[in-house]
Amino acid sequence: MLPNPRQYTVCMFKGEHLRICPQEYTCCTTEMEDKLSQQSKLEFENLVEETSHFVRTTFVSRHKKFDEFFRELLENAEKSLNDMFVRTYGMLYMQNSEVFQDLFTELKRYYTGGNVNLEEMLNDFWARLLERMFQLINPQYHFSEDYLECVSKYTDQLKPFGDVPRKLKIQVTRAFIAARTFVQGLTVGREVANRVSKVSPTPGCIRALMKMLYCPYCRGLPTVRPCNNYCLNVMKGCLANQADLDTEWNLFIDAMLLVAERLEGPFNIESVMDPIDVKISEAIMNMQENSMQVSAKVFQGCGQPKPAPALRSARSAPENFNTRFRPYNPEERPTTAAGTSLDRLVTDIKEKLKLSKKVWSALPYTICKDESVTAGTSNEEECWNGHSKARYLPEIMNDGLTNQINNPEVDVDITRPDTFIRQQIMALRVMTNKLKNAYNGNDVNFQDTSDESSGSGSGSGCMDDVCPTEFEFVTTEAPAVDPDRREVDSSATQLGHSLLSGSLVCVVLALPRLCR
Repeated sequence: MLPNPRQYTVCMFKGEHLRICPQEYTCCTTEMEDKLSQQSKLEFENLVEETSHFVRTTFVSRHKKFDEFFRELLENAEKSLNDMFVRTYGMLYMQNSEVFQDLFTELKRYYTGGNVNLEEMLNDFWARLLERMFQLINPQYHFSEDYLECVSKYTDQLKPFGDVPRKLKIQVTRAFIAARTFVQGLTVGREVANRVSKVSPTPGCIRALMKMLYCPYCRGLPTVRPCNNYCLNVMKGCLANQADLDTEWNLFIDAMLLVAERLEGPFNIESVMDPIDVKISEAIMNMQENSMQVSAKVFQGCGQPKPAPALRSARSAPENFNTRFRPYNPEERPTTAAGTSLDRLVTDIKEKLKLSKKVWSALPYTICKDESVTAGTSNEEECWNGHSKARYLPEIMNDGLTNQINNPEVDVDITRPDTFIRQQIMALRVMTNKLKNAYNGNDVNFQDTSDESSGSGSGSGCMDDVCPTEFEFVTTEAPAVDPDRREVDSSATQLGHSLLSGSLVCVVLALPRLCR
């Protein structure tokens, strides 16, 4: 709060004792000058926090909305698959449901920041499903762990699930990498904005603020506000380090906008997850249709398995087996997740992100535009210039720390950059690199090294099986994975095989024809 102007109508003291304001006749004592300096500091901190309110609330609210949307989307996809498979496959699915539950558990763990290699995880899912299916279509045999390990080695040659695993791997990895990285970007933007908006002015800045905001009162000029250009020099000196954040911040915003475009198009996680139940059913159908050929080739390569202890005759499918379910319509865009759709969310955040560019270098201009702070640009003669009511003559400094070496209002040590701001710059730089990776479909920790990363198919977003690489930079990669090998050798041995009764094979053979 500004002091009451009536207290400053008569100035009775000589100002030799003042340390900040002009040492002429004054209305202020040394004690008052000290208190007004602290008041200046508090007002400045509030001004910066209020001025940066828009960018802070943008990242806070959009992060909350996106996170809610993605979590609910995964929950809905899992529920949809469970409902459809229970309705379609009945007990067969229920007795093997943990294979599918584990798939969604790992997808959720990846999204929430878990150390999950999506490609290996998906390979493991198909390997486990192959093991269960192979035993179902051959109930008359007993398969040892070693035999099942041999079966898994034939996965790539046999392609028992058709082309679904390859296409789904491309779609899921790209969509999840983009979604997770985008939400991480919103988190980093939120944290940086919150931290940078809480400034700690230097002693030199506090002196300049006091001189600008309250020395007019000490001179008996309570109604005279600071000149606009004078305010700009003070704020540029006080916010020099914040302005240095701008370059990296703008690169970060640009990278966020690029990933947002991917989310709208080829890496749309909504269009991948909504029909995932139908895609997995299509894979099961392929396995069912080719069961005899698959079994014959496995027996040829791995040897004839031993008969089961008690040979069981196949039973016919249950009479109440229900193969009806709602077919997937690609024209449908569900809005059940968080009451909205991904397209609407992305459109909204893109508009807000564009408005947040150059926000840190613009802080001095935004603050000095406030009519409660300065006299404005239209009143350049009747304003406080730091010494008297007159035009402010010094030139306006450029933005950033190094440009404050000759700032006439704030004593700035340009040799000592603010460590805290430098930490925020580094956080933005790291996040920007992650976003660039996500834009190209690569995970910063588990980068896809296979040629299939540019494959075609629904959701791949690449023309003629080629995805351009717009960015070149170094990333941390996982150990290379041979693109033509599924890393399932060990996983197949971990499942056991006391699973299902012989009657289930009849249900497998009755699997519906999907996605024709």
